[in-house]
Amino acid sequence: SFRLCRTVRHRAASSMPRPLTEEELKIFFEKLSKYIGRGIKDLLQPPNGPHCFRLHRDRVFYVSDQQMRAAAALPRDKVVGMGVSFGKFTKTKQFRLHVTCLDYIAQHAPYKVWVKPSAEQSFLYGNHVLKAGLGRITEDTPQNQGVLILSMADVPLGFGVTAKSTAECRKLDPQAIVALHQADVGEYLRDEGALAG
Repeated sequence: SFRLCRTVRHRAASSMPRPLTEEELKIFFEKLSKYIGRGIKDLLQPPNGPHCFRLHRDRVFYVSDQQMRAAAALPRDKVVGMGVSFGKFTKTKQFRLHVTCLDYIAQHAPYKVWVKPSAEQSFLYGNHVLKAGLGRITEDTPQNQGVLILSMADVPLGFGVTAKSTAECRKLDPQAIVALHQADVGEYLRDEGALAG
């Protein structure tokens, strides 16, 4: 779905979403593949028709070809965004995935970490996953791997990066960090403005 701006926002010249440059695609795909590996191919060719990634005001959106055609008919200064925001490029050209892409990471993530019910709230407040809160972890997960963070009931809570491999996790003390926090669904409440605008 796409959203229209109801009030005029005074920003630098507004432009339509554009394809990512080769450099932007490289940075974005490197970050995304850390979490979903070859699932990127499945995102671009889903069963419901071709999709693509477009850049608009430093944000990367995942949109269907049908949405792109509909947005092209709108006045340029009225388009705020369309499709699903996957994240944002920083001023230093790093890419930060946002929790808004969690549903897509959840569908394609090969590596997962499950947290105990007692550790869910801590993670949802932006804290790392500690060994004491670790319920399960996918076998053979390497260190520094992007992982989906789930509750023990398989509800996606967010995503992070492993601080230790699966084998190393077995030997850790209870207060050691297992997965570094990257994003969680609690951000919808804590950082609503940053995600929406």
